[in-house]
Amino acid sequence: MKIAIASGKGGTGKTMIATSLAASLAPNYKVHLVDCDVEAPNTHLFLKPEVFLSSSAVVNIPQIDPDICNLCGVCVEVCQFHALAMIAEQILVFSQLCHGCGGCTLACPMKAISEFPQEVGKLNQGKAEACIKNDFGVMTISEAMPTPIIYQLKALESEPSDVTLLDAPPGASCAVVATIYDVDYVLLVTESTPFGLHDLEKALGIVSKTGSPAGIIINRDGIGDGQVEAYLAQTPYPILMKIPYHVKIAEGLGSGKLLVDIFPSLRVDFLNLFKQISEAIPTCKGEPC
Repeated sequence: MKIAIASGKGGTGKTMIATSLAASLAPNYKVHLVDCDVEAPNTHLFLKPEVFLSSSAVVNIPQIDPDICNLCGVCVEVCQFHALAMIAEQILVFSQLCHGCGGCTLACPMKAISEFPQEVGKLNQGKAEACIKNDFGVMTISEAMPTPIIYQLKALESEPSDVTLLDAPPGASCAVVATIYDVDYVLLVTESTPFGLHDLEKALGIVSKTGSPAGIIINRDGIGDGQVEAYLAQTPYPILMKIPYHVKIAEGLGSGKLLVDIFPSLRVDFLNLFKQISEAIPTCKGEPC
């Protein structure tokens, strides 16, 4: 079973939910938590895994041989990401726009293009307490695109797990799509404020395109105006859980504690949450897939 934890905006509590759900399931299931927020990963700050393997995330960047290239411009036309441009008597390569798809190399009639790997980040694999596998990517500073790192992070070889949790980047960008496109369920975290509602609508717009079932967690319940609840009442997306606003939560998270360690009674709530998710996935029939 693959469950993505996402939100339309930053700071709603995605990582808080992802890490506490992982910790609650760990006694009974093999859990794999993948932190796909490669620009600012932080699940490892709470789970404190021991990293046993670190490898490079790379993008294959084209390099054009000027002695072979006849400046036909086919590679420029093929590139959908505008990573190639013909300027005067040369073709320029903008490596930070390149997705490493290899289309230009295949299309070049003169075979003038070679590809060279360029490191864009790191892929870290670790294990935390309770045998939670915790993988996280870190994008190199100055790089522009997190999506290649996310795809490579998700493709890492791993021992089989019962539940894979994907902590998505915030917002409604390509990086979010790369995280959630192949999951069984999307758990959206929001807050009952005008900002929360605005960004929840954007996130649901993406989720509706994937066809995955989804449900909502309202964090900091009690501080808002009820607009989120009123909006969701008109949609097929259920509110699965509410987490109240409490100063102790902010203090605990600030010191690196898990939500379920701050309020241990919430472990039961997270197990009930997982049961609701299992029942909402057609092939699961109430049990882990």
